[in-house]
Amino acid sequence: MQILTRSSPWRRLLDNPQRLQINPSILLAPLQEVFADFPEQLDAQEIKPWQLAFVKALQQMDIPAWRISQLISDHNDWLYKETITKSLAEMQANGWGEPPVDFCILQLGSAARHESLLRPDQDNAMIIEDFPVTRYLEIDTWMQHLSEEFTQRLDVAGIPLCKGHVMARWPLWRKPASEWMEQMRLWTAGRSVKKVQLSNIFLDFNPVYGNAELAKKLQEELSQLLPKAQGFLNIMGSLLDDIPVALDSFDRLQASGKDAPHTHALNLKQQGLLPLQSSVRLLSIMQGVRAVGTRERLVALVTRQVLSPEEAEDLTQALNHLQEILLTAQLESLDSGRLADSWVDLQQLTERQKQLLRIDLKLIKSFVRQLRKKFTD
Repeated sequence: MQILTRSSPWRRLLDNPQRLQINPSILLAPLQEVFADFPEQLDAQEIKPWQLAFVKALQQMDIPAWRISQLISDHNDWLYKETITKSLAEMQANGWGEPPVDFCILQLGSAARHESLLRPDQDNAMIIEDFPVTRYLEIDTWMQHLSEEFTQRLDVAGIPLCKGHVMARWPLWRKPASEWMEQMRLWTAGRSVKKVQLSNIFLDFNPVYGNAELAKKLQEELSQLLPKAQGFLNIMGSLLDDIPVALDSFDRLQASGKDAPHTHALNLKQQGLLPLQSSVRLLSIMQGVRAVGTRERLVALVTRQVLSPEEAEDLTQALNHLQEILLTAQLESLDSGRLADSWVDLQQLTERQKQLLRIDLKLIKSFVRQLRKKFTD
């Protein structure tokens, strides 16, 4: 069984979409049509319909949902880069000048893991190169203005502002490199649930613009700090109990009660993907793994002999299947004039789909339970 795979050439597809040249072929015809209409304007009226057409073209080419998720994330990466570039150009035109120091914009959460589907909101942060405290007002004002500019442009482009304020425009998520490390030391020093929750938001990060060495150095330092923070890890493990999979005590599929749009609705992100992603993150932190994506973390855990290849393959296939179900549900919602969200209608699934979903959720439930035991034995 092989889970170590080479990087796909498809991941180069969106490096420069305006100048993409595709040799004519039957296979790539759906993409040719989509890229011929690549939008000129960075607004939701053009970008979001294009992204939807892009996803449907990929489906037409039999690209699996997990790869489509990566390509959606790649497109969102490109949107970040474009909006930040345009924001910098506008600031310079308005007399703000060049950036006073280096900086790095980070994506957080599913965007950082490259596991986004069709309606991610903004989760981002900023690392600023360390500077003398006497320049704080000058430099932070400059970076705050940039953050407000690019996050607003992203909102216009169809990646909404985060309702929880997890964005670089807020001071909590915009700091010099040394302050980020000090912040993480404080967050991991005790057993505060709130600090662990904030850390969980931040610990899946990936540089999308700027000096990536700032992010690399922080990741290296965190990989040394976090495995030693036993009290912090204990609380992180206990929080897995707050995100149970969508199975009842008899391991039957269970619709979500709270905030569900109807009685047969299951929040597959909250009660399927999130328990899997969170538990893999925790196990990776314990082992000092620096990878961010769930698949990459599973591979790293195999190479460290923490998981067997079979265990990692099963969890990877469960992730793939859950993404496929959720992407299909999102496309059906959009085609019906509704918003893409995290809800799946159990009545719309076939019996076979329900059985496979139940198998996947049982696997995730067992994995989470085994991980929790490490903190209770």
